[in-house]
Amino acid sequence: MKSILLVALGGALGSVARYKLSGWVLHHTAQWRFPVGTFAVNVFGCLVIGILAGLAVKDDSFSANARVFLFTGILGGFTTFSAFGLETFNLLRRGEILVAGSNIALSILVGLLALWLGFSAVPHKS
Repeated sequence: MKSILLVALGGALGSVARYKLSGWVLHHTAQWRFPVGTFAVNVFGCLVIGILAGLAVKDDSFSANARVFLFTGILGGFTTFSAFGLETFNLLRRGEILVAGSNIALSILVGLLALWLGFSAVPHKS
């Protein structure tokens, strides 16, 4: 139960941080066609999860509860792209290049296919 509460609290904080950062970026790049807000959140999330993972692995800096709160909660609420990045990075570090490449390709292709299927399943007004 404690882990669920840590994830919920962290997720709320991460979601608010995503909303605020992407809104701030959008305000400064409103005329751009590129989705800079989402891009900035994803890149920043990857930077943060990289720093935290480095600390966790190199210095054993976080308890199990802190890891659940930070990684699953805050960063999961902020952007799941950072988790995707960390998992793919770890596959590459272990030399599992084919699995990492498959993760990248399948996540993008199957994700877009699922989005299209879901969108297409909704009846549209004529």
